[in-house]
Amino acid sequence: MLKDEKAIVVFSGGQDSTTCLFWALETFKEVEVVTFNYNQRHIEEIECAKAIAKELNVKHHLLDMNLLNQLAPNALTRDDIEIKEGEEGELPSTFVPGRNLIFLSFAAVLASQVNAKHIITGVCETDFSGYPDCRDAFIKSLNVTINLSMDKQFVIHTPLMWLDKADTWKMADDLNALEFVREKTLTCYNGVIGDGCGECPSCKLRKKGLDRYLSTRVGVAE
Repeated sequence: MLKDEKAIVVFSGGQDSTTCLFWALETFKEVEVVTFNYNQRHIEEIECAKAIAKELNVKHHLLDMNLLNQLAPNALTRDDIEIKEGEEGELPSTFVPGRNLIFLSFAAVLASQVNAKHIITGVCETDFSGYPDCRDAFIKSLNVTINLSMDKQFVIHTPLMWLDKADTWKMADDLNALEFVREKTLTCYNGVIGDGCGECPSCKLRKKGLDRYLSTRVGVAE
């Protein structure tokens, strides 16, 4: 029974990871979260994650991953790199090479220290920007590799893997967390909490999904 077990959520304070946190709180007996500081563009992301964890009374771990910024300069860590969507088959400028590989590996090390068997991440193959480390095949492969490397039986859960953004909003609503996720999470590349700036690719994707979900649900104010 999962209700008797412990989980770690890879947690940024954004829409997806917060929805996953609410899912984990419904699914597991004990939940902790881990946030990675890789010198991302907005310190607000870390502060937002801290605030959500505190409000939900969840133990919060913050790990220093600044080396990732040195190895993989990108628009999420450098003000001098423009935030651009992928063009002509290229990945967006917000892609951080190796990020999920490193984050999930370190999350597994932390999980081993706190006796958690389950690791939750909000990656998604349906509504994403083409990031190779968000694909189901990668997650399954990494799960096997982590277990072999540590001689453990971790289970990496991806509750959003086959959901689009509208479905993700529906999940939050089903967990009685829609307004919480809408008002208190930070998805915006320009560091604006809640509905965001409305202009960056992340805000546009989030709003498109929300509008589509709200159009099917009576009684939710836009």
